[in-house]
Amino acid sequence: MLLVDLLGYGFSDRPTDFAYTVEDHAQTIVALADHLSLSALNLFGHSMGGAVAIAAARVLGERVGRLVLSEPNMEPGGGFYSRKIATFSEADYVWTGHAELITASAKDGDDIWAASMLVSAPYAVHRGAASLVEGSDPSWREQLFAMTMPRTVVFGERSLPDADTERLPAGGVNIAIVENAGHSMAWDNPAGLALAIRHGLG
Repeated sequence: MLLVDLLGYGFSDRPTDFAYTVEDHAQTIVALADHLSLSALNLFGHSMGGAVAIAAARVLGERVGRLVLSEPNMEPGGGFYSRKIATFSEADYVWTGHAELITASAKDGDDIWAASMLVSAPYAVHRGAASLVEGSDPSWREQLFAMTMPRTVVFGERSLPDADTERLPAGGVNIAIVENAGHSMAWDNPAGLALAIRHGLG
């Protein structure tokens, strides 16, 4: 099992000349798979990482056996945090916005999110958020529906109701629900998420 910190986040490198778009992150996953000579692999991604996993799976094609996503970005417009971040210019976000977001998140009780932002490069966070707001053509949803490998999308119970719990199965995508969890299910109910991933990987 490989746990990947995307460039600009966590313990990965944070080059200033990297675009940090979803597609660019996906290409780094493809490059890693090529470097390791992985002829077959499964992919899991959460939130923005879900969009990255979709884009990577599209390139990797038949090498991907199963794709599991937890509340992935599938449409342009981004989520709560990415929309807020993208309202700043990159310069303003790097100068003041990143620190303000961390402080506000900690005050709101999102300690783990705030901690994850502390170990992320502000310019990487801004460019990633802008990419989520801009979206992709075709959309990540369209890309997901076009794939043929077993696909599962995981939702946190607190994120429901969500129309995708009906739309995705109609497109051949399985769904799973993690009880007692919201979008941040990896820390709301890690055991529940692990079980959902295990089922998705069949």
